[in-house]
Amino acid sequence: MDILWFLIALGLLFGVLGPYVMRRRGGGIRQVAPGAPDAADPEAYGFVRQEDQDVRLPGADDELLHVLDVVQATQDWKPASRLLAATGKDGEVRWQRVQAFAGAASLELQERPGVGGAWLRTWRAEAPKDAGGAAVHGEFLVQQAWRSSAAGTDDFRIILEEARKVTEEAALLAPGDPVPYITQLAVARGLGYGHEQFDQVWAQVIDRAPQHMGAHLAALHYWCEKWHGSREEADHFATTAAARAPHGSLLAALPLFAVYEHVPDMVMVQDFFRTAVVAKAMDGALYAVHSARPDDPMLAHVRHLLVWFLVRGERWAEAMHQLVKVDGHVGAVPWTLSGDPAAEFTVFRNLAVAGYEANGGSPATLPR
Repeated sequence: MDILWFLIALGLLFGVLGPYVMRRRGGGIRQVAPGAPDAADPEAYGFVRQEDQDVRLPGADDELLHVLDVVQATQDWKPASRLLAATGKDGEVRWQRVQAFAGAASLELQERPGVGGAWLRTWRAEAPKDAGGAAVHGEFLVQQAWRSSAAGTDDFRIILEEARKVTEEAALLAPGDPVPYITQLAVARGLGYGHEQFDQVWAQVIDRAPQHMGAHLAALHYWCEKWHGSREEADHFATTAAARAPHGSLLAALPLFAVYEHVPDMVMVQDFFRTAVVAKAMDGALYAVHSARPDDPMLAHVRHLLVWFLVRGERWAEAMHQLVKVDGHVGAVPWTLSGDPAAEFTVFRNLAVAGYEANGGSPATLPR
């Protein structure tokens, strides 16, 4: 049965991406057999093999990965507590690290029911007033709700109600920290808060971190058509935030995320990814990437989504310029929405390499 589902998924993927591989007009991609002399080789660009892609994070955070390895190997929560205590509350890094610790515990529990993630339970039991532990616990419950239950079911709501209580406790333990309120945005989406109630949570976020990209992404989900808003409301939220963003802010890329949330499951228009709306959103994201600080922790998130759009729009060279910055870490949208993020990323990366070489590119012409 597993092989059947794999073949079905492969067929659907080729149905979407096949036109790029099979295109034979001038400047397009010509299909060749693997290993043929003309076959593009991603490894020639120094790209990481599929099986070695790190699915935990969107980009490098060596300090976090070291602590994660120690915590999971020893089941000792204290290194995680120390790292979060030393991580500032006023930026994006704390939010990403809270998500990473929560995700690690959630995946452990999924792989070893009843046993996995014991270090988080011990953390909460032994240090109930630790603000970092409370923040991780709240995010853990949110991730568990989506992993273990169907949205709208009683189990789903029960877990999210518990998450709300834990995030309220986390907020009291760290008054200036926006992370508990950002987690509450996901709770609000899952529990179906009305717009006024959601705005009250959002006000708590922006009072603490008005330019927080992660918070804006969490809020954008709420305003999307598939949740509690519409295409127009999501676009308004994204474009307003982008227009108000200071120079160097990645919020200028938010409209691209809004477009992504409303891309139809089956794109029927041949040049959809070259339409004015999509092109404008891509150009805004490219501007944001070029203007942002090189060490902005949200930069990798934007680059990954740009790869998806640029490949679909056959903008091969621009896609390659993003790929060399993020290859090796694939824990970001859109890849994480797949059952195998590394495989999904690799398909797009290989298409970018093939398209780049079909138009005269080579490892020697690609700037790093």
